[in-house]
Amino acid sequence: MIEFMTEGVDMPLLDFGRIREWICEVAASHGFTVGNLNYCFCDDAYILETNRKFLQHDYYTDIITFDYTRRGRIGGDMVISLDTVASNAAGLGVGYDSELLRVIIHGVLHLCGINDKGPGEREIMEESENKALEIYEI
Repeated sequence: MIEFMTEGVDMPLLDFGRIREWICEVAASHGFTVGNLNYCFCDDAYILETNRKFLQHDYYTDIITFDYTRRGRIGGDMVISLDTVASNAAGLGVGYDSELLRVIIHGVLHLCGINDKGPGEREIMEESENKALEIYEI
């Protein structure tokens, strides 16, 4: 089950049925099925509070992914700051919806075991994001 909720922001205007199908397709392409995924769209203040409380990080970010994946079935809670998504989109010169989709699938890719912090991992993550976005056909 894939759920979308908000905390202090309006729900983004996206086709969530299509996004659910896309997430399942991307997960399957990495050898996983989809269990319970919960997305919480929020503002910068909320994600900063979440980052401090659960990860002891004192900075803003676009997404925090809590991983509950077990035995080939991805599961997790993802907190996405729409403020940071908007500022990143503007800074990168890309559309807001496009950047939001990238962040949504970024969390799924983490749950599929793709990391982005170590040497060479960022490039692998970006390639995986780009392949997933091609599936969505933005």
